[in-house]
Amino acid sequence: MTSWLLELAWTGERLERRLWLEEEEGRIRSLTPMGERPVPRGARVVSGLTLPGLANAHSHAFHRALRGRQERPKERPGDFWSWREGMYELAGRITLEQLFHLARATYGEMVLSGITQVGEFHYLHHGADGARYPGPLMEEALFAAAEEAGVRLTLLDTCYLHPGLRGGELKGPAARFSDGDALSWRRRVEQLPVPSGVILGAAIHSVRALGPEEMVVVREWAQERGAPLHLHLSEQLAENRDCQTATGLSPTELLAELGVLGERTTAVHAIHLSPHDRELLAGTGTTVCACPTTERDLGDGICPALELERAGSPLALGSDSQAVIDLFEEARALELDQRLRRHRRGLHQPEALLRAATLGGSGALGWDAGELREGRLADFISVSLEGPRMAGADLGDPVAQAVYSAHPADVRLVVVGGEPVVEAGEHLRLGGVGALLEQSLAELGP
Repeated sequence: MTSWLLELAWTGERLERRLWLEEEEGRIRSLTPMGERPVPRGARVVSGLTLPGLANAHSHAFHRALRGRQERPKERPGDFWSWREGMYELAGRITLEQLFHLARATYGEMVLSGITQVGEFHYLHHGADGARYPGPLMEEALFAAAEEAGVRLTLLDTCYLHPGLRGGELKGPAARFSDGDALSWRRRVEQLPVPSGVILGAAIHSVRALGPEEMVVVREWAQERGAPLHLHLSEQLAENRDCQTATGLSPTELLAELGVLGERTTAVHAIHLSPHDRELLAGTGTTVCACPTTERDLGDGICPALELERAGSPLALGSDSQAVIDLFEEARALELDQRLRRHRRGLHQPEALLRAATLGGSGALGWDAGELREGRLADFISVSLEGPRMAGADLGDPVAQAVYSAHPADVRLVVVGGEPVVEAGEHLRLGGVGALLEQSLAELGP
């Protein structure tokens, strides 16, 4: 059992000063406000603002190689579809070893920023030509990468079968995404040797990539196991138009009709929604995961987070394409984007934004974390109050200042399951994460 004296802590519900946290077997055994009492013997003192570990609910780790390399589209102006061409090119050539190295370094960057859990929306299943590996090698590479980086992993194994709503086979670089049919996807996933410390979930790539019967196969697999189920939803207007033409329904209406929505389901992006779509998501308890830095990078649009929150949808956040790995930025972007649309301020409370980055993401990924509470996993981080961005926070409103000012560089301590993974801003397992990223990106070439 280890103990920590948290000088200033936000538990997920309230701000506490001098909070004594006892950890046992990776979980929070007790939380005791200490007042003016002396520090308990053997307790480690944690300065700064302690927060629950951040939860990154939507990641494509290999997209990290695209950062800064997609800003000069061949045809200007570019859009999501022109960006996707570059992503497909990368997906078509990345090797098993390169995926491991890049994912390990990318997860290391996440941990340095305060992320203790990540949901990997994974569809790089097979060889570059679509040939099957002799085993689940790509998945095992991600398991190993997360283990070495010290981050909790929810592998959202993605069923991705068609290039569009008219069906057909995935070809070219996308051939490696496909298992051929939904039952083959299910058989492969059921044979995955999932290590302890990893949660296995499922993902429907989108209504573009699976037919109705195929989506039901994925839904049934997830429901039978009580597993997280994620999907891309209405990221692009073209998806809405094509779905309406093919089925007479919006993507959200189609998913509702198929029984895909629900409390264990997370809809990623959910940008182009009608009022009825929003009602369906909220009414079924479906979580919405916004990824504002990616959505603005790709010109997708703005998630109607305020309307969804008011309707009762749980919110989560993700780094998605890794254009930026900074959940503080994702959290404040929910509010700042709404300010631009509505010409008003203070639409989301800071605590609600921070809960989206912690408890909301943990719930979406299936982890018993996201708040400092007895019985929860002992995952927490410390944000320094001594740097220029957070200076004065302890004299005012530290939660609001963390949401609107904190940066990954301010994260000094990261604890996962009671074990420090980052101390004094340094990754204890990986060492220089920047050097690892340089090496893994050099392996991939320009």
